Amino acid sequence: MTTPAAGTAPEASDAPSVGPAPAAARPARRIPAAVWAALGIVYVVWGSTYLGIRVVVHDLPPFLSAGTRFVTAGVLLAGVIAWRQGPAALKVSPRQLASAVAVGLLLILGGNGLVVLAETSVPSGLAALLVAVVPVWVVVLKAVSGERPSLGGTVGVLLGLAGLAVLTLPGLSGEVQLGGVLLVVVAALSWSAGSFVSSRIPMPANPFTASVYEMLAGGLAGLGVGLVRGEQHGLDLAAVPGSAWFALGYLVVFGSLIAFTAYAWLLQTAPVSLVATYAYVNPVVAVALGALILNESLTWSIALGGAIVVAGVWAIVSTERRG
Repeated sequence: MTTPAAGTAPEASDAPSVGPAPAAARPARRIPAAVWAALGIVYVVWGSTYLGIRVVVHDLPPFLSAGTRFVTAGVLLAGVIAWRQGPAALKVSPRQLASAVAVGLLLILGGNGLVVLAETSVPSGLAALLVAVVPVWVVVLKAVSGERPSLGGTVGVLLGLAGLAVLTLPGLSGEVQLGGVLLVVVAALSWSAGSFVSSRIPMPANPFTASVYEMLAGGLAGLGVGLVRGEQHGLDLAAVPGSAWFALGYLVVFGSLIAFTAYAWLLQTAPVSLVATYAYVNPVVAVALGALILNESLTWSIALGGAIVVAGVWAIVSTERRG
């Protein structure tokens, strides 16, 4: 889902206003418990979606399940918006609609859809670490467009690419399917492109409204791809175990609605540098859950590559700021 454009509160570390005496300086603002609670939701829920996807694709076809997830979430979010803000809040111009559809195809179909397909052969933890390189690709896209990256951004890109090279070793050595690894890399590029262009084209002013059309566009496209791939053939919904349905429901409600709402609220309430820490906490959570629940092996290449990627993302997050 795209990052909603919203104002942010001043950081607790901002310099105090100049006053007549040191006593007049503002005390450092404490971060409310509600912010930590919302951040915890984003950390755990978004980190756990990789586990949920892995459980779903064990018994349900990838594109049909992903498409169902986002169409359902889009309809539910549209209903919430219409209920809370009125149906007029869903109105957008043709240009805004076209932009939201384009971003939805890049994020939902290309970004999430390819990750879902890849997780039929790639462990959830490895997929999460490969996706964690997204901030690296965003910096690269900015540089290509003429925006000079900071020193920290440059260091982060180099670390991220080095970590990505190490993370591909399981595919090169035959431990996992190389095709699945490459699918996640392409997915990360697609998600990065969607994130990059979303701030440069006329999107709906309401970020939640934009998300409705993005999820519907990406979800419907995913259903279409699934049907073209023939995923419906031989599919016996009655034989699908309850664990798969539970995981799919979890992805719809918690992954696509609750966590996103918490994230959007955080962008309006908390320091950007604090909110952005999800980018390197999510893959750690995903790796831990994959190892604990699915008994996914933590090889030296995954551990080393993941550590390098997280370090690179940290370098980018701690120096890059939203304009």
